Amino acid sequence: MPFGLSPKLPIRLDPSDGYQLTKTYKEMVKQNLKMLILTCPGERMMDPIFGVGLRNYLFEQNVKATHGSIESNIKKQVKLYLPFVQIVSVDIKSMDDDPTIHQNAIYISLNYKIKPLDSYDALALSVTGN
Repeated sequence: MPFGLSPKLPIRLDPSDGYQLTKTYKEMVKQNLKMLILTCPGERMMDPIFGVGLRNYLFEQNVKATHGSIESNIKKQVKLYLPFVQIVSVDIKSMDDDPTIHQNAIYISLNYKIKPLDSYDALALSVTGN
């Protein structure tokens, strides 16, 4: 019988398990955090407030105030849906901070702690308007 905690997204076939599965709690938490940040509010059935909706911010001014709103929304959503995760730091970069970043893109780097495991990890996401 295959051992796994949850399906690995995007779903892909695996000859040994049927579908690829997350095998560790650390891997599952990272996947859940990524889905929380990328899901738009209203996109998840039966839970209209779930998600940060990072892609929605592509249409906002790429300024520090917007970055503060993104960080605040991430912390609020994590506290509500992943209370066992502690956000240590959120770093948001744009083209003004790093010329290698595309003009219509948001780059986020999160450092977080999984409290029950007493383990630290990082997640980097880049979302573009293309």
